[in-house]
Amino acid sequence: MAELNQTSVTEFLLLGFTNVPHLKTVLFVVFLVMYLMTLLGNLGIILLIQLDSRLHTPMYFFLSNLSIVDLGCSSAITPKTLVNFLSENKTISYLGCAAQLYFFVAFACTDNFLLAAMAYDRYVAICNPLLYPAVMTRRVCTQLVVCSYLTSFFYSLIQTGTTFRLSFCRSIEINHFFCDFLPLLKISCTDTYINEIVLPVFVASVTLFSILVILASYIFILFTILRMRSAEGRRKAFSTCASHFSSVTLFYGTVLFMYLRPSSSYSLEHDRIVSVFYTVVIPLLNPLIYSLRNQEVKDALRKILSRNIFSQKLSSINLIHM
Repeated sequence: MAELNQTSVTEFLLLGFTNVPHLKTVLFVVFLVMYLMTLLGNLGIILLIQLDSRLHTPMYFFLSNLSIVDLGCSSAITPKTLVNFLSENKTISYLGCAAQLYFFVAFACTDNFLLAAMAYDRYVAICNPLLYPAVMTRRVCTQLVVCSYLTSFFYSLIQTGTTFRLSFCRSIEINHFFCDFLPLLKISCTDTYINEIVLPVFVASVTLFSILVILASYIFILFTILRMRSAEGRRKAFSTCASHFSSVTLFYGTVLFMYLRPSSSYSLEHDRIVSVFYTVVIPLLNPLIYSLRNQEVKDALRKILSRNIFSQKLSSINLIHM
């Protein structure tokens, strides 16, 4: 690409994965199926929690918000990616790129804080069950969720503003399938030293806080479980934490690999795969993890389905006798 003046940059070009037509078609189908499953799974979790009164507890209040965040995170990236698979014009406006980065970071950061809040909830439930109703009140849960959203959206504003203060005069080609920090830094003609310092520091501070909360919670939980005399009690305690622990492992494994490493180790091919994992795959897997490994969710789903089947049969009988 020819040298560009900063004032002339009104759009970017997302190079995506490939220019081979049949591969783009295959990837479009794969991404579309995963996105539809993400919508179905997360909306199903939200609806199920709203319909079943037994799930009106702090843990499922956090889970419903986690599903909202997963929907937001995936929807910030996937629709534009799907359009680019079918379109020859893969451009994204300057403001569109900034908005995509802003909402993706905001929702990903909120996911981070919600996982920490869920770990604290499990700590109180297992380690202090008698105090649980008094500690995890609806007001406290709401405050934790609201603080998660506000902190994350403010954090994203700082990070996005820091990124788009740069001049993009080398090229408008973003060698990625969405607007992300590292590919944008690669095409900037401004000194990115501050950004390369600020990005890991901010990611580390947010991630470290949540990881410390999660680690501390699980250490206390483990000690409490080991002191339990009942094998059934230990099994139930472990089962209530299994889904959350799986989500934590998936989320932090990809975040730590992606951002907390030196820029010299940046590899576009590897990072693009990791990016697919945390933008598309994790929002898809979370509802599966919490539905397949959670007996209360499975029981609620059976109840809703059996109620609907019974209602349909009753309606059919009434129609026959009319």
